[in-house]
Amino acid sequence: MLERKLFNEDHAMFRDSVRRFLEKEALPFHAAWEEQGYVDREIWRKAGENGFLCSSIPEEWGGPGADRLYSVIVMEEIARVNATGLGFVLHSEIVAPYLLRYGTDEQKRRYLPKMASGDMIGAIAMSEPAAGSDLQGVRTTALRDGDHYVLNGSKTFITNGWHADLVVVVAKTDPAAGAKGTSLFLIERGMPGFDKGQRLKKVGLKAQDTSELFFNDLRVPASQLLGKENQGFIYLMQELPWERMQIAIGAVESAQAAIDWTVDYVKNRKVFGTTVASFQNTRFRLAELQTEVQIARVFVDRCLEALIEDKLDTATASMAKYWCSDLQGKVLDECVQLHGGYGFMWEYPVARAWADARVQRIYGGTNEIMKELITRSMGLAAPK
Repeated sequence: MLERKLFNEDHAMFRDSVRRFLEKEALPFHAAWEEQGYVDREIWRKAGENGFLCSSIPEEWGGPGADRLYSVIVMEEIARVNATGLGFVLHSEIVAPYLLRYGTDEQKRRYLPKMASGDMIGAIAMSEPAAGSDLQGVRTTALRDGDHYVLNGSKTFITNGWHADLVVVVAKTDPAAGAKGTSLFLIERGMPGFDKGQRLKKVGLKAQDTSELFFNDLRVPASQLLGKENQGFIYLMQELPWERMQIAIGAVESAQAAIDWTVDYVKNRKVFGTTVASFQNTRFRLAELQTEVQIARVFVDRCLEALIEDKLDTATASMAKYWCSDLQGKVLDECVQLHGGYGFMWEYPVARAWADARVQRIYGGTNEIMKELITRSMGLAAPK
């Protein structure tokens, strides 16, 4: 395999510490978390104590102040062991950056240190029953009333939603203006009028708490507006390339893990008096999959270099998200096949990873939306 040039010795040491942490604090309990539908809250505090949350948040605001590659390492290591119940990445690399970039000093002081320590869990509420990838279709409203906004509406498919202490909520402050009337609000657990619905039962990601959120005449102080009024859609568009890269990063590492599990399995599993690995079809198929994953990793690493240089454009991030998540699905499906019947048994990691991977092609914007964004960059806008 090609040597990766992104990481230095300090990164390698950090990776070792993350790996040890997951092996001790997450993997022994993950099956139980899947049964209960959420991870124990204590794992968040332990991660915070070890500096694994909000890695790129500056020390000034309570974070470790590390470069973004430390966050990439956390993503990769979680994906490598398929500890999909841990909502650390969304918390640290979607919610916290919104606060860092658009929040007031008071908002940063109030929330970021607690998020870095794991004492406060963050979520972002975009999707609604009638608005998923199409954020312009958001119907939740936040209408100004003196020194407050009155928030009404509902959200669904919210990762970390059941545990969340702080939610960045996407709402329309000027419903007549469409996307140009969208704003972001910081909503805390316990605010009157903010209720959490049931934890949703999913095909995969069973240990990751995903829930509905409801807002009924919730009076939100104007000080809880994140950034400027009616600028929310612009903020969302600015942050989405990084969110989509996170999906690509996890997809590549998950695919590599599946190949590694499968190589071990086929070398030991015997059929017709010989190992599954002895068949040319097995070896050639794994060679093809490994080649495709290596190509994807090189592309993702190049995208990360551009991201660090602040040169990653939306179309390229969309390419990474769609290509890598499609590849992840393909690799997991092939690896399940090579496991035979055992590949369909939940106690085998390849089965759980296969189920968990399916949503990658849906969230962060469906892969069909990614292709639409790519075509626009090519001057191929769809006819109106």
